[in-house]
Amino acid sequence: MIRVVVADDQQVVREGLVALLGLIDGVQVAGAAANGVEAVDLVAQGNVDVVLMDLRMPVLDGTQATARITADHPGVAVLVLTTYADDASIGNALRAGARGYLTKDAGRAEIGAALRSTAAGQSTFDPEVSKRLIAGLAPAGDPGNDGLTARETEVLRLIARGLSNPEIAGQLFISEATVKTHINNTFAKIGARHRAEAVRYAYRKGIVSEA
Repeated sequence: MIRVVVADDQQVVREGLVALLGLIDGVQVAGAAANGVEAVDLVAQGNVDVVLMDLRMPVLDGTQATARITADHPGVAVLVLTTYADDASIGNALRAGARGYLTKDAGRAEIGAALRSTAAGQSTFDPEVSKRLIAGLAPAGDPGNDGLTARETEVLRLIARGLSNPEIAGQLFISEATVKTHINNTFAKIGARHRAEAVRYAYRKGIVSEA
């Protein structure tokens, strides 16, 4: 069971999300917050897996709340769900530690899949958000790959293309355990804490290109 805190300052949206999450198998609402401070407090009470976080909120906005949560509770994932998909909002949220980013156009199935992905340590982005992330955060011409082996580079390329661990294992004809070992080694070498940071690294280094 994935325990989720919903953080959104608009009551109708917040209540709608709580009702929607109640329809998703394997998801349980652990609390609802009207601002970032309430979200931080709910996470501090424990037994939370994912925070579904709006960005524009009073008292403490979603970006600041995300930074506090990821710093103080690294085992809790933050999945942004917001109206805004501009470069600044996306970049600030991911730098604060958000593991995924969806817009409020997302439906129940997409939100459910994103919650499961982020709870499992993976990253999820809207297709349009992914494009803006790549364009806004990936300066070109940064040489060197920090000592990655050819296999680690290939695994990183597949991560950046959105493949899951089982899919990478099937693509490379190796076991999932071996994939996890390569990912752990790769993340250690490049200083990535999660897949979002690894994806940014892959584009910045030219390991994979937007085209």
